[in-house]
Amino acid sequence: MQTEMQTKGFNRPDEVRSLPKTKIEVIDFGELSLMKLTFEPGWKWSEHVMPVAGTTSCLVPHFNYCLSGRLHVRMNDGSESELGPGDAQLLAPGHDAWVVGDEPYVGLDFQGGHLYGKSFH
Repeated sequence: MQTEMQTKGFNRPDEVRSLPKTKIEVIDFGELSLMKLTFEPGWKWSEHVMPVAGTTSCLVPHFNYCLSGRLHVRMNDGSESELGPGDAQLLAPGHDAWVVGDEPYVGLDFQGGHLYGKSFH
């Protein structure tokens, strides 16, 4: 039976995953989840998450909203984009990403919370 209303916050996430320069906070709503990502300056997916994921690029789909900081994304096909405060991005699997500048990137992801920062093997 589905509850008609659920209220949760990141002050008490259901799960926290920590990787180098990476904090992943997840709140679950049954089949849906919301993920808050904090990447420290110098963070790069291919350096800090790839060793755990075990893949050559990020295979998690994302629906991101940037709260603060800047994130540069490069797709496997070579196309690139940069996300800043107030930007939203729908992102298919097959990409690398890194923090731009000296400010941490903080964003919300409405799609990839159940997979991100976990092994694909």
